[in-house]
Amino acid sequence: MKYLSLIAVAIATTTVSLPAAAVDAKAAEALVRKSKCLTCHAIDKKKDGPSYKEVSAKHKGETDAEQKLTKHVTEPSKVKVDGKEEDHETLKTDDPAQVKNVVQWILSL
Repeated sequence: MKYLSLIAVAIATTTVSLPAAAVDAKAAEALVRKSKCLTCHAIDKKKDGPSYKEVSAKHKGETDAEQKLTKHVTEPSKVKVDGKEEDHETLKTDDPAQVKNVVQWILSL
């Protein structure tokens, strides 16, 4: 009986630690292009806004990084560009799975 309990714990631990579904980078890039995010952001270099790699580095290790970034890309807000406040556009989708994919893609860079 003791061994069965250990096996059950090992299986449960393995199941819990399996990675989530992989990020679909092509779909994420297509959505940020469609949403015109690349007007102000780039993957690996600063434009008017920080690069996605900078965003990922900034939020590395934060337990609420996905939540913060989701809010930023789905709720209208203001950002400073060249000292002026401008509207920050949102992703052009209402699909939570697409939003999650983009956010996870950014955080994976």
